[in-house]
Amino acid sequence: MTAQTDTGCVVEAYGRRVVVARSGGDRISCKVRGRSLEAVAGDQVRVSLEASDDEWTVTERLPRRNVLCRSDSRGRTESIAANLDQLGVVVAARPACDPFIVDRYLAGASYAGIATLLVVNKLDLPADAGDLSFVEPLRAIGIPVVQVSAHAGTGLDALIAVLSGHRTMLAGQSGVGKSSLLNALAGEALRATGALSTASGEGRHTTVSSAILQVPWGELADSPGVRDYAPPVVPLQDVQSGFIEIAALARGCRFQDCVHSREPQCAVQAAVAAGKIDARRYESYRRLLNLTRQLEEKRGWRG
Repeated sequence: MTAQTDTGCVVEAYGRRVVVARSGGDRISCKVRGRSLEAVAGDQVRVSLEASDDEWTVTERLPRRNVLCRSDSRGRTESIAANLDQLGVVVAARPACDPFIVDRYLAGASYAGIATLLVVNKLDLPADAGDLSFVEPLRAIGIPVVQVSAHAGTGLDALIAVLSGHRTMLAGQSGVGKSSLLNALAGEALRATGALSTASGEGRHTTVSSAILQVPWGELADSPGVRDYAPPVVPLQDVQSGFIEIAALARGCRFQDCVHSREPQCAVQAAVAAGKIDARRYESYRRLLNLTRQLEEKRGWRG
């Protein structure tokens, strides 16, 4: 018996084991060959079943269009999901969202070349339920905003229209109702994924990087709720690329390598002082600049 080979898409990832949707449509549990081969949800991979083996193996990862990453506490880069079309950051008035984490998600997607949108959930809550004042400045710089209530079903048709035809990852802090929103959007697809995980003996847990859910109008990439998120470490000069309103004014600075912190004749600082750039967003940029420095130092300590 000769080896069988095929290609497919990783739809669930559990460390060194993944679930792959084969080209024919069926799903198989696979091990990943070698320690250096990384595969996350969304990756296109080549799989093989050797005559001497009783399970499929991921032998190759095919080229990626993009990959959304994060930094761990030591500054090391971890991949979350690959080949995404959009990142939808889910926020809600309750529990209170940290707008600086929202900005870091937007920056991480920008670094990867992934489009973004903001999904404001729990629209059924009272208007004074929490502070969402950070939403309008994001809308003003061109971030699409969709308001929904997963509980009441309000706005779901408008959200589906934005998501249709795309592979979108929904991300956000724990408690914003992302799971309820996914259930409302994916329904049977979400339950089928959970059943597959149980049947394969893997089980869904916090080490899952993400999972791809197939729905009639597109694909959803799920990821665990988080307390915090830090984008991958980039050169200090490139941090601004995660803040489109800051990057747009950078050419007006006196110094080409300006990072818009304390440099003289800085067009960005002048725009903040004039109210042309939202002060909270600028503070968020400064915080990410400092975080990037700290993580870069930690990476350097590893020798």
